[in-house]
Amino acid sequence: MRGPLAPPQVPIALTRSELFDDLVRDSVERLQGRWGKELDGVEFEIQEVPAEDDLEGGDGGDGDDAVPLARLVVDEGGASGRGRIVVFRRPIELRATGRTDRAALVHDLIVEQVADLLGLEPDAVDPRYGEE
Repeated sequence: MRGPLAPPQVPIALTRSELFDDLVRDSVERLQGRWGKELDGVEFEIQEVPAEDDLEGGDGGDGDDAVPLARLVVDEGGASGRGRIVVFRRPIELRATGRTDRAALVHDLIVEQVADLLGLEPDAVDPRYGEE
């Protein structure tokens, strides 16, 4: 017997990258439902790994050697929008232990970046921050 084990529309047929894209999309849609207007012009991007520039200064810029999991790029007066939130897939996948843990980590990272962009605390952006 040769052929796919499952039809292409079921989750088992999705690649790891596509599953990760869905996690980010779900998190962004959840936040846009609450902060729609404030998130107008914000781009959400997924990169496989951080670029070399992202590795300088570590995760928090405090001199540690941690690999960043996400990054906020603020658009200073540009016409393209307010900013860009970049999520790094491979470091997150290596850090998370399963799909549920990965989904919670992705959502918390996006909430943290949106909070930085809006100048708020993460739990003000999403009251369920850190619960999942």
